[in-house]
Amino acid sequence: MRAVLQRVNRARVTVDGIEVGAIGFGLLAYAGVASGDTEAEATWLARKIAELRLFPESTTEGARSMERSLTEAGGAVLLVSQFTLLTDTRKGRRLSFFAAASPEVAATLLDSLAAALQAQGIEVATGRFGAHMVVESANNGPVTIVLDSGER
Repeated sequence: MRAVLQRVNRARVTVDGIEVGAIGFGLLAYAGVASGDTEAEATWLARKIAELRLFPESTTEGARSMERSLTEAGGAVLLVSQFTLLTDTRKGRRLSFFAAASPEVAATLLDSLAAALQAQGIEVATGRFGAHMVVESANNGPVTIVLDSGER
């Protein structure tokens, strides 16, 4: 699994003009599932998202102060599926999504990721799998981190 995390003051996702998920302070997490990924990758990614020190001790400290985890800071996660994180751009101009898991597998593992985050006491909002989504966020820092379970 691959994820791009953005520390945000707020984030929301809409489908056809209707808000389907929103958070205040926390992380906007774009997540893509690779072919061959299992529950183990979802569990690992949930733990990393919850425990990485990405938040300052206080709201007056800048982006360089990263002392608290999402759990310690009391933040939420807006989890948005994004298979394009598995894009291969090495050849030509046409994108290849061969590395992405099938939609059925991806939906199941993204649900597992959300459940694993919730099991750690984190509030989780989600987008709508397979839908055309509009995501809005107020990046705080900016702080953006890329995680890949294949590199653990």
